[in-house]
Amino acid sequence: MSSSRVDTELDSPGFGLLDYAVFAAMLAVSVAIGLFQSVHKAAGRSEVEDFFTGGRQMPAVPVGMSLCASFMSAVQVLGVPSEAYLYGLKFLYMCLGQALNSLLTALLFLPIYYRLGITSSNQYLRMRFGRGMQLLGSLQFLIATLLYTGIVILAPALILNQATGLNMWASLFSTGFICTFYTTLGGMKAVVWTDVFQVVVMLSGFIAIIIHGTLLVGGVSEVLHIATNGSRINFNDFGLDPQKRYSFWSFTVGGTMVWLSMYAANQAQVQRYISCRTEREAQWALFVNQVGLCVIVSSAATCGVVMFALYCHCDPLKSGRISAPDQYMPYMVLDIFRDLPGVPGLFLACAYSGTLSTVSTSINAMAAVTMEDLLKPCLFGSSQRKQILLSKALSFMYGASCVTTAALCSLLDWGVLQGSFTVMGVVNGPLLGAFILGIFIPATNKPGVFVGVAVGFCLALWLAVGSSIYPPSPQRMGVLPTSADHCLSANTTHSNTSLMDRSPASSPSDPKQSSQHGLQDFYSISYLYFGALSTSVTVLVGLMVSCLTGPTKRASIRPGLLWWDLEPKTRHVPQENLGEPESQNKTTIPKSPEKSEEKEDVLLIRCEVRKSGSDV
Repeated sequence: MSSSRVDTELDSPGFGLLDYAVFAAMLAVSVAIGLFQSVHKAAGRSEVEDFFTGGRQMPAVPVGMSLCASFMSAVQVLGVPSEAYLYGLKFLYMCLGQALNSLLTALLFLPIYYRLGITSSNQYLRMRFGRGMQLLGSLQFLIATLLYTGIVILAPALILNQATGLNMWASLFSTGFICTFYTTLGGMKAVVWTDVFQVVVMLSGFIAIIIHGTLLVGGVSEVLHIATNGSRINFNDFGLDPQKRYSFWSFTVGGTMVWLSMYAANQAQVQRYISCRTEREAQWALFVNQVGLCVIVSSAATCGVVMFALYCHCDPLKSGRISAPDQYMPYMVLDIFRDLPGVPGLFLACAYSGTLSTVSTSINAMAAVTMEDLLKPCLFGSSQRKQILLSKALSFMYGASCVTTAALCSLLDWGVLQGSFTVMGVVNGPLLGAFILGIFIPATNKPGVFVGVAVGFCLALWLAVGSSIYPPSPQRMGVLPTSADHCLSANTTHSNTSLMDRSPASSPSDPKQSSQHGLQDFYSISYLYFGALSTSVTVLVGLMVSCLTGPTKRASIRPGLLWWDLEPKTRHVPQENLGEPESQNKTTIPKSPEKSEEKEDVLLIRCEVRKSGSDV
């Protein structure tokens, strides 16, 4: 029973030699994959497209597993169980939002990207709205990815340093070095196959925790009994209050839009599914990704419920044994596996697997965006060898930049889970709006999309800053009750109680927060809605400005850029129609092939040959 855990205190937390050996073995396998792909490529062809997209010959299953691993970083490995512990199993509604995202991406966005044969998703923005919009999209992506990756690298370093005594700076720099090393050597293929291995490691860690924790509690029925009495089995939350952190609607509306901004407009994900052999396989990769996401999120949330069953009478946060909700999982692992050397090392490998996957994905994607969107016009006519060397140099540079960003983020007081999703919502939300305007609304013009993105970004940034100043109280967010009634009195000191009074999981309602009104209430909405609001505002403002300044004539939009006429207009398109977009609302003057500086980016005729055996 869990009573065996309530009166014990975790003495001298730390890892043994076997734990570090398990962790080191996981890192060694990741490095070995990068070395293998590097040697394998040296024996065959060596092209820039192969480095960034695996030669567009990657099979669906490993790409799908790579997609689901890319955003399941240590932020989620450590954050999702804590959120389920504090808010209940309704967190599983996140799977519904992810499923809607996968379906929308596969049917609406993937056909556009795949049939255009692009390497960077921002290439679409250039073809639809011009070079300026492409540069803006690239800049937004690079900023968001650097910030997000910095948080991802910092998360396990901070949490594991506090919970296990592992040196934070050694953790931070080793993570960045390993990711940079195998990404620089192996490119996309190294990233994808390493992600496959890391998904297996993540799931192994979760399964070990669930099984052992359930046995300690007394079985599945006892876990469900305790969780039900503690209100953790709470799927009937259909309230419309936007200030409630999690509900059915925040996951299905806000969650869908957040994930859609990651999959439909984020280069890190687009780059993966366009690396598949055919369009049909790319769609299957997204569906494999969805299964993987549901399995990982469900496993992580189940860990949170098992954790609540273990500590329902002695909450580690309320008793002062940990200082932040993100430390729940490391604490539980070190507690329940203290007599099983090597298993805590598996958890460390589990947390780092998510981090390695996300960081390697980000490094490769940032290098691809820089090459394709910023440097390629300056490299016309240069050799493939020179371009590959430059690509590897960019991967190394961005790896170092991510580590530097992580070091700077350590100076800020950010929550890892909310902080990472807020970054993606604030920056990627308006970018998703730009793609929606370009693909689905023919009337959108250049001024419309620029103004829309600017207004959407400013609104999201204003909301994010305001939410950090006027956060809702734990009661408004829907934090479920915890107890420390059965803890040893010696374990709960006055200083610990003071610390816990400041924690969001147990602090009483602040009178100032209770009297919030007007803009303060607006600032207090769930962070899952940030992306949905910024995307919606971008689309509405962009459409309004386009109508006021003269909408684009549908006939002036080049073939293959609109979803509505994608099928008939992606067949036998002349190469001269694939450069910069025509002047809006003016007679089209075709460019000669010799003067089309961008023609090499998109070869629709070649794409049609690839597509011929994979029509959806």
